[in-house]
Amino acid sequence: MKLNLPTFDHKLQKREGKIYILDIIRKKYVLLFPEEWVRQHFIHFLLKEDYPKSLIQIEKGHQYNTLKKRTDLVVYGRNGKPFLLVECKAPHIKINEAVLRQTMAYNQTYQAPFTCVTNGVDHIFLSYNTTTKSYHRINQLPVFAEVL
Repeated sequence: MKLNLPTFDHKLQKREGKIYILDIIRKKYVLLFPEEWVRQHFIHFLLKEDYPKSLIQIEKGHQYNTLKKRTDLVVYGRNGKPFLLVECKAPHIKINEAVLRQTMAYNQTYQAPFTCVTNGVDHIFLSYNTTTKSYHRINQLPVFAEVL
């Protein structure tokens, strides 16, 4: 499916009838599911927007209440604190209030000042105010160069 993200020179492998894509962050081939297609495109979008590869972490495990969860992408600031939390969905998944709530719930652990939910077609960027514990929608990806 065509995504609303820049294309990139992706590397695919076929093994035992399954297709794998090279993940340049984890430095290995991973099974290509629709959500992974979106995640890989979004990673390359972040890199084109001057986000440092070394500060991007994939499928970071965390605990939410008593449940163990995994966050698709966490980008850390140069200060070592979470800067941007990204939740990727398959292109056919609509970004609705339940999906936004999931991302906000995950961010209770991280307290990142920015979050994003994307299905590769639609992207919703949110700013999080830690004092008021409230979110508001912003129009674009936050600029990483502004991070201290």
